[in-house]
This record gives sequence, C-alpha cells and structure tokens, in this order.
Amino acid sequence: MTRNLLKGALYLIVLVGAVVGVYYVTRDREPAAATMEGHNHGAMATSDSTQPVMLSPEQERRIGVTYAVATVAPFEKEVRTVGQITYDETRLQAIAPKIDGWVESLLVNATGQPVAVGQPLFTIYSPMLVTAQEELLLARRLRQDVSAAEGDAKNNADDLFASARRRLSYWDIPADEIDEIVRSGEVHRTLTIHSPARGYVVEKNVIAGQKIMAGDPLYRVADLSTVWVEGEVFEQDLATVKVGQMVHADLQALPGTHRMGRISYVYPTLDPQTRTARVRVVMPNGDMQLKPGMYATLRIVGVSRPRVLTVPRDAVLSTGERNIVFVSEAGHLSAREVSLGESNDERVEILRGIVAGDTVVASATFLVDAESNLTKALGGMGNMPGMSMSQPPTKLPMEQDHSNHREQ
Repeated sequence: MTRNLLKGALYLIVLVGAVVGVYYVTRDREPAAATMEGHNHGAMATSDSTQPVMLSPEQERRIGVTYAVATVAPFEKEVRTVGQITYDETRLQAIAPKIDGWVESLLVNATGQPVAVGQPLFTIYSPMLVTAQEELLLARRLRQDVSAAEGDAKNNADDLFASARRRLSYWDIPADEIDEIVRSGEVHRTLTIHSPARGYVVEKNVIAGQKIMAGDPLYRVADLSTVWVEGEVFEQDLATVKVGQMVHADLQALPGTHRMGRISYVYPTLDPQTRTARVRVVMPNGDMQLKPGMYATLRIVGVSRPRVLTVPRDAVLSTGERNIVFVSEAGHLSAREVSLGESNDERVEILRGIVAGDTVVASATFLVDAESNLTKALGGMGNMPGMSMSQPPTKLPMEQDHSNHREQ
C-alpha cells in the first residue's frame, strides 16, 4: 500500500509540473492564424492562444472583476511630467558699478534680502567720482561768472556744466545727489550707489572695505513675481505640446493649491539619452509662494477630439507583443486583440478590435488572462495520450480491497 501511495504522489507531482510548464510555454505564444469569424460587430476574433473564459458571479467577486462599456465621447490627451521651478531669466539683473573704488559700507548686506528700484545698496569712495565732482563744481562757478555775458561764452559754460553733470549720472549717481553737490558746492568723499532693479538678492559678491573694479558683478537680483517651470516631455508626446497651451501645476510643498501657466517655449533639441525635450512654462507668482528649486507635477492638456472610442486603461492587457481586451458576450469572456491610439490617465483610445457598446473587463484583466491560458493548458494536457484529466478516484484499488476485507 505504501508503494501505491508513493506512485500516486509521484503521478500528481509530474502532472502538476507538466501543467505549469505547458501554461508558461503557451500563454504568450502567437496564434498560427487568427480566425475572422464569431463577432457580430465585425471586430477581430479571439486568438487561438487565448481561450474564452466562463466565470461564475462568485468567481468574479473573488478575483475583483468589474465591467465597463466602450464609449465614443470627446477625448483630451493629457501629458504628465515633473518640472522644477527656476528663475525667469528675463527678470534677472546683475548690479555692477561702472567705476573703480573702495566699498565704504554695505546697506544691502545679505543674500535673500528684498530690494526695490532706487534703494541704496552701498557707499563707495572713488578717485574718479571725486574728480568728476570737482569738475562739476568748477563748471558751475564758470557758468555763474559768465551768466551776464552773451553769445558763445555763456553757451560754452552751460555745455560744460551739463557735460560734468551728465558724466556723474552715467556712473549711476542719482539726480538728487548731484543736485545736493551743486547746491552745497562741496565735494563728497563717498557717494551712494542705488539699485536699478527690484527683486531679491540671489547672489552677493561684495563685503565692506573691498576694492572693486568697474564691471565687477557685486549683486544679482531676481524678480520672482514671475517664475519659470521647466519639465521634460518624452519624444512621443511632443506632437501634443504647443506654445501657448495651458498647463496645470501641483506642488508637494503647497498641498491643496493649484497653479496655472502657459507654455512659452519648447526647446529645439532632444536629449539622446532620455529621448526627452525641455518645455518652459511661465507662471505668475504674485504671492511669492513659488520658490526656485521646488518640484511641480505638470499636466499639459492637449487639443480635445470630439468623437473617440475609448475604454478604461486597466481594461487593456499588454503582453509586450500584443494588446488584449476581454469582451463579455454570450455568457463568457472572449479575448480580442486591439490596436491602441492616444491615452490619458484614465482612458485609452481603441483604433480597431472592438466597437462602441462592447462590454469589456475593466479590472483584474491579468487574472482573467491567466485563467484563460490555464484553461487552454489543461485542455491540451487532456488530449495527450495517456493523460486523462478526469478526477482521480478518492481511493486506490488496493485501499478499496483492504477496506472490504476489514468490513468482512
């Protein structure tokens, strides 16, 4: 009896191993020839490698099968990408004095400090400014001396005074400070340089007492009332992205807030490694909550198409070689090979394979496919010589004989 039990166990192990092997070998095999009959809508027929599946309501509930109807409706393709907030380059300005000198004191002395147009930045001692002030005062006295004269003398004195005043203004000395020099008649040892831009100091390259040269960029100021968001769009989605499109942005740093912007530029080059192109979105930032360096999820909504046949994304099973949708018809689930078009987060376009009104499996599609392949594998095993798939008897013959003897 022990020998018979071992034989039975070995038989079951071999049988289960053969079933599993056949299942994995046949589940993704292409059909030798697709039949073109059976569907009353003229859709593509079920392939030979996937068998129809019949599930009871209890089985459907157990594996989580739900259904949806293929519908024709307006369709918007949505491209999602991750973007990073950066400065608006058109609103960045470097502050670089046009004269040599020594910084006496810093009035804006920290990175991140806000500045306004005309706000004092630092005071500077410069021999060039001292000389220019002396020339201005000399021109003022000359003009006063010839004020009663007529003709070229007076005109030349006026021109000399205007030229001396203009030189100081070209060096970014404000008009009220020049007026004060003229009024007082005194040369100021230091003069104040004011900000020509508004925004935030994002870079500071100066300290008190430092000698500076003309053209040294001492500050960099960024106006953050408008920022850029730059994201990467895959090559296959570039046809959907156009300059002027509205873009939705959600930020982890600002939960519950939603921002809108427009695409201002699509970069003309493609990254050969990632197969993506950069897209620039201009976004208003009046409340200053958008900070350079933040990440944002961008949703680019494409042009809406009025009549598109779609199904839920989860209804499509992609095997790598083909795309399958399970259609409910005549009490069973039949697999249809479909061709896909565009997609968004929720639905995918069907170009051919099913028609509007077909009821498709909308969830647990992979489990339905596994059930279909297992049905085919078991059916194939049953047709093999010597491999009967009927249920084995509950008792082996030897066990029955022994039980009969015990009863007697």
